[in-house]
Amino acid sequence: MAQAKAGDHVKVHYTGRLQDGTIFDSSRDREPLEFTLGEGEVIPGFEQAVMGMEPGETKTVTITAEEAYGPRRDDLLIEVGRDQVAPGLELAVGQQLQLRLQDGRIIPVTVAALTEETVTIDANHPLAGEDLTFEIELVAID
Repeated sequence: MAQAKAGDHVKVHYTGRLQDGTIFDSSRDREPLEFTLGEGEVIPGFEQAVMGMEPGETKTVTITAEEAYGPRRDDLLIEVGRDQVAPGLELAVGQQLQLRLQDGRIIPVTVAALTEETVTIDANHPLAGEDLTFEIELVAID
């Protein structure tokens, strides 16, 4: 049977868990995740885990933060004046927003703190700094 290798288009089902067992994402109730191995379309540790798998094979792997979404970075906590936020926008700690960068890219951010004068936004990925455990099933190699 064929083993998944760089350049293969693969379909996988997965369930991702935090270290405390909390499920943060799963493809089990939807179509399998499709991507091409070696293209950097998924986090590095996930891609490495799928390499060498055969269709129908399942495995459980723990991916360190460094091979997932990286460590949390304090330099990605950004304090801005309230005057830099759209007028009338109701803000709450934990709220997800989109930040438009000068080059036009849009990145998701989270409101980390609020004062009368400032808003602190966190541009870290929500799973940054987390070791992640995935149950992976290779459904097909196309």
